[in-house]
Amino acid sequence: MLKLPKNEGLNIVPFIDIMLVLLAIVLSLSSFIAHSKIELKLPVSENSTSFNESQNKFFIAINERDEFFLNDEKISLKQLENAILALDKNTMVALKSDKFAKFENFVKVIDLLKAKEHEKIQIITEKNQ
Repeated sequence: MLKLPKNEGLNIVPFIDIMLVLLAIVLSLSSFIAHSKIELKLPVSENSTSFNESQNKFFIAINERDEFFLNDEKISLKQLENAILALDKNTMVALKSDKFAKFENFVKVIDLLKAKEHEKIQIITEKNQ
């Protein structure tokens, strides 16, 4: 019969290593989630004007995967349509679309704004350097 010495305990070094790896993964993901932004590759324009994101309260973006965002929150096209219908005509609408997104989705948003007879639209592009 094999006797275990009474002074020998459980080796927790491998457990600590695993916990440190998990902690590193959680911290890297949480910082990504906290600082997440909509990744857009904007079309280049020679005559792009400066844009201050804080000045517009209604900000529409379309990403490369043709997903719609309203003020940095992902929404469906139907939800966007309802938000545009509830929009005041004096509110400036900033529209930003990824250069690889379908042009059809850009036209859908413009069409929704035209149906509401909304005239204050700003299309955001990247300035050519």
